[in-house]
Amino acid sequence: MSVFRRVVLPVAWLLVFAVIALALVKIAFIDGLRSEESGPAPMAQVGTPAVPAVRATVTNTVQLKATVQSDPAQAVRSTAAGTVVYIYRDAGTTVAKGEAVIQVRTEQPREAGQATEPGEEAAEEQSSEPVYVYTDVPAPRGGKVSELGVLIDQQVTVGETVGKVDPGSYTVSGPVTAAQQFRLLGKPGSAEIALTGGPAPFTCPEVTLKNNASDAGASGGGTGGGTGAGGMAVAAGGLQPAAVAVPGGGGEAPQDGGPATGTLSCAIPSGTEVFAGLGATMTVTAGESKNVITVPLSSVKGSVKEGIVWLAGEAAAVADAGAAPGAAPGAPGAPVREAREPEQRRVKLGLNDGSKVEVTSGLAEGDMVLEFVPGAAANPAMPGPGQMMYGPAGG
Repeated sequence: MSVFRRVVLPVAWLLVFAVIALALVKIAFIDGLRSEESGPAPMAQVGTPAVPAVRATVTNTVQLKATVQSDPAQAVRSTAAGTVVYIYRDAGTTVAKGEAVIQVRTEQPREAGQATEPGEEAAEEQSSEPVYVYTDVPAPRGGKVSELGVLIDQQVTVGETVGKVDPGSYTVSGPVTAAQQFRLLGKPGSAEIALTGGPAPFTCPEVTLKNNASDAGASGGGTGGGTGAGGMAVAAGGLQPAAVAVPGGGGEAPQDGGPATGTLSCAIPSGTEVFAGLGATMTVTAGESKNVITVPLSSVKGSVKEGIVWLAGEAAAVADAGAAPGAAPGAPGAPVREAREPEQRRVKLGLNDGSKVEVTSGLAEGDMVLEFVPGAAANPAMPGPGQMMYGPAGG
């Protein structure tokens, strides 16, 4: 037993300490100097998403919520000053455009008698009867006489409102945003109207686009808007295309969102059963381009006629002095990859559908462009420039 404690046990402890020391030396001076051949790729990689220019069909369809409104009654104005002597149409009766509503009698002064011989005084009037002129006041449009505010023997003046004619027709109208106005520069000829809880969808001809800003200036600073029915017949002639930047959003809502800047309206064909206040959906198609080069609207700065895209910079291989022949990318000694800066390029634009836009010149099919304009807010569902893209770990 004494031999075991004095000889065997100390030798065993020496062996244990020796093994530990050798293991530490190996870890510190051998494994620590060895290059890591491969390892799991990082879970997060910083990158700028890019998309190719592809061929597709672009249908410029604008859909908006609208409301059915009664066309306003039009005033009947007197065309002469005098006395009302006859009423052709009472309130509640139907009248055609140009048909007489009332008759006004105007008294004209009689001319004085003329001298017949030199030195002879002008002959005095032999008759005291006045001279009268009778004027029929016509209806400005066809419809029903809704108001008649004059009586027999009442005095009226030129331009005085003597009544109103209700056309009995309706107009469907809805507000449009600036982005939608630019998409409707081609002024579509018709629209499809789907009434809420009403008859089957029908085609409404003669679509009219009205710009709120021009109407506000014409009315002396009014707010414009799409609720007034009195301005439904103003054609969109003053809207001029301009170089504006409308950041794309990758979808209909962000692209067409924003405050209303105009009103799109259309007269409902006669015979269609509607009433004022009825909700509707107005769908307007203002052109279609088939098999054309397209990119997402979010890739373009500007959306009308001309824009700017950023070509994705390709990674270039830079030779490393210690590069091993045939080394895999990312392996020790492999060539280093350096990303080039994106190239800015101007392009000509055509139609857009709110999510993608036609490129008429400046890009070829397959060209890679940045999915989002640098510095612009990206779609929350997609990573933007400099955002993290998470993927599975791999070699």
